[in-house]
Amino acid sequence: MADQTRDQAIASPKTYADPEAYHRLFAELRRDDPVHWTEPEGFRPFWTVSRHADVAEIERQNDKFLNAPRLTLLSVRAEEVIGRAGPFRTLVNMDNPDHRAYRGMTQAWFMPPNLKKLEASIDALAREYVERMVRLGGACDFVSEVAVWYPLRVIMTILGVPPEDEGFMLKLTQELFGANDPDLRRDGDPDIRRRVAADFFDYFRKIVVDRRQNPRDDVATVIANATINGQPIAEHEALSYYVIVATAGHDTTSSTTAGGLLALLRHPEEFAKLRRSPDLLSSAVDEMLRWESPVKHFFRTAAQDYELRGRKIRAGDNLMMCYWSANRDEEVFADPHSFRIDRSPNRHLAFGFGVHACLGQHLAKMEIRALFRELLARIDEIELAGEPAWSEANFVSGLKRLPLRYTVRAEAA
Repeated sequence: MADQTRDQAIASPKTYADPEAYHRLFAELRRDDPVHWTEPEGFRPFWTVSRHADVAEIERQNDKFLNAPRLTLLSVRAEEVIGRAGPFRTLVNMDNPDHRAYRGMTQAWFMPPNLKKLEASIDALAREYVERMVRLGGACDFVSEVAVWYPLRVIMTILGVPPEDEGFMLKLTQELFGANDPDLRRDGDPDIRRRVAADFFDYFRKIVVDRRQNPRDDVATVIANATINGQPIAEHEALSYYVIVATAGHDTTSSTTAGGLLALLRHPEEFAKLRRSPDLLSSAVDEMLRWESPVKHFFRTAAQDYELRGRKIRAGDNLMMCYWSANRDEEVFADPHSFRIDRSPNRHLAFGFGVHACLGQHLAKMEIRALFRELLARIDEIELAGEPAWSEANFVSGLKRLPLRYTVRAEAA
């Protein structure tokens, strides 16, 4: 593949909607040019980093590779409209000391000891959404009727968003992450991300006011009443915090849930193994995360000159860390294109690595385990009822359609 064609494919959202094409492309990069200077038309140039060890090397040195100012792959035109960092200021585009201070606000809340109090309610929600499958009578689109709604309800409960507003939150999330997908974007809106941000901010301002007047035992109250360096959290940072919890807190989980189920359907021997040995569920969830890698990339900016795999990285250069590629790295994973629910070790980077590792990873795993426990208990035979389809998005992406046929266990009917 010629370099210009390859570079356009790296940037194109269509590549990420075709997993086979993506994995062919990035297998070539890992083999031939794992730190690849990339100059796609319409984008500022960057280094594409495709191997696991190199991504981890960058992530662990957060003093040498900074999150600001370039966070994700945006066209020059989009950057001119909303800025290189996008319309939000969140943990993912902060560096120390701000990152340390803002992460510390909610870190304890998202740790396993605190999440135990949510376990019963998450299990109940998992039962509710599998019951929805039962009521649908043996056929559904798993993405649009189950996978997107279940983690959304969990995270909206944590944020105090009422059920009647969940559809609005889902619409905004899909428009934000699916801005290039013809089925998900807001039609005819060239300034989509800034307009979606304004809609999010208008909504969450009401939550801030309410939680300051009526504090509760939820993460929304923690954010609204936080202090940073002795001062109340600024409005833009508070609203951005809500957005990152609301969006990353459900979209990535729904992508992993749907992608994980599809992987089980395409590897029936692994599905049978999981049914025989449900104690493998935690391991299976990690393999689903490796397999699907819903966050496809983040950027870092070199703070100083650096040599990476023989390449001279200059201060100010941008590097795109490609997690889906890193999670199929032949140097780390035996037979990386095989889905194995008992894979061990499984050092996947689906949640990132180092100080910027995903704050919500324990909650996400808890949710996915709960849903699959319920699926295994209540759904008997299950198969594809049509072709799956993936969203055209190069940042956060996953399945947008997964049509299924299934039968319900007799005792659950």
